[in-house]
Amino acid sequence: MDLLFFAYIAITPLFVGFVAIFLLVTVFGAVFMIIYVKELVTQKKDQPLIAGSMFNQLIYFNSLFDYQAYLARKYRNYRLITPTHSEIYISDPVNVEYILKTNFSNYTKGEYNYGIMKDLFGDGIFAVDGEKWRHQRKLASYEFSTKVLRDFSSTVFRENAARLVGKISEVASSGKIDLQDFLMKSTLDSIFKVGFGIELNSLSGSDEFGNKFTKAFDDSNVSVYWRFVDPFWKIKRFLNIGSEAALKRNIKVMDDFLFQAIRCKREQMKSEKGDGKDTSANTLTWLFYMLCKHPFIQEKILHEVREATAVKENISVNEFAESITDEALDRMQYLHAALSETLRLYPAVPVDGKSSQEDDILPDGLKVKKGDGMNYMAYAMGRMTYIWGEDAEEFRPERWIQNGNFRPESYSKFTAFQAGPRICLGKEFAYRQMKILAATLLNFFKFRLVDQNKGSYISNNVHTSHESRTSSFCSS
Repeated sequence: MDLLFFAYIAITPLFVGFVAIFLLVTVFGAVFMIIYVKELVTQKKDQPLIAGSMFNQLIYFNSLFDYQAYLARKYRNYRLITPTHSEIYISDPVNVEYILKTNFSNYTKGEYNYGIMKDLFGDGIFAVDGEKWRHQRKLASYEFSTKVLRDFSSTVFRENAARLVGKISEVASSGKIDLQDFLMKSTLDSIFKVGFGIELNSLSGSDEFGNKFTKAFDDSNVSVYWRFVDPFWKIKRFLNIGSEAALKRNIKVMDDFLFQAIRCKREQMKSEKGDGKDTSANTLTWLFYMLCKHPFIQEKILHEVREATAVKENISVNEFAESITDEALDRMQYLHAALSETLRLYPAVPVDGKSSQEDDILPDGLKVKKGDGMNYMAYAMGRMTYIWGEDAEEFRPERWIQNGNFRPESYSKFTAFQAGPRICLGKEFAYRQMKILAATLLNFFKFRLVDQNKGSYISNNVHTSHESRTSSFCSS
């Protein structure tokens, strides 16, 4: 009897908790349905068309950006309903230029986006607005404009490119590698060395603490990304369960590392590291994926790289890295075009969200309410035929070449680096890092996909097989 009584005492709070959660979710669902039906009934011609609710993105989460591209083809501009506001999605370059530049002050990160990102990025430059953003922007602008940083970063990029070749050559016997993992670690090592003077050694795997930091940051990005489509993330955070519990543990790992490395730069390190490591590595991953799909383009870039560097056969890795001077990089116009074409189809930030501070009217006449989310879809825009022509979904670097030279597109059309006051300060920094890594790898290896028939979902790792172009892997 006593045993049953104690079992009852133990089970009752758990049962009550489940019932409370069930009732909360039920009430939430009923209220949201009323809001959704009301929006459908009161839809006006001068409002973006309703394409569904935010729950749609939860359903299509594993192919979210392709789903957004599908809706963009159908509606061009549309909105999804949330319990508190509408999330508007745009792909028209005229509207994009308006929110990023013309009326920049009205479209900020806002409290909604800040609340989602704050746990990971704190008050870093990517999450804040106003004076906090302007102060950090001014400091970052000065740092990126110095010749000392440019020269030092180029040296670091060349050194790490040589190390990456050496690391890949170590696994050459198997012929298969997870290229994305190697690129992530290499770019991360470069960012920490350039930004903070720290040898992270994640590529060599010799720094266990650094490896834990890398995994924690990657997993945290996934958790924060999930928040944008999960209406119950705040409840999970309060109860410390699921993805929110994992995020809390991972932030603890990162904080321990960051306080140990540079105590006074925690927020700056989180922001800069996330920007430099993930964006460059992901772009390079997709570049090599597309080069595997288009071997002729891979060989064409190789030919340009060897002409630009004027290297001899059987040159060592270190000697080749030293040959990648600023002048040589400037001559790699087709490689620059291939990277831009990769960013067009696979932008590092596929969709970027803002928040409207006041009621507004977009250039095409659509009305925006105060508090509405405003999202421009870089991934979808790269696939719109009315922007890029009938071959919009084809990988064709030649679209960026005119009279043998790279021809840039307007930032409202090619939004990989944003536009207006928030345009990416590290654009040239990123291109230089990617060109050095790509040129070095292509000079020493020829890449093929392990599975040529595998789909190209944006979240997939890229596994490649490779063969050496030369036997000279060793440093001089």
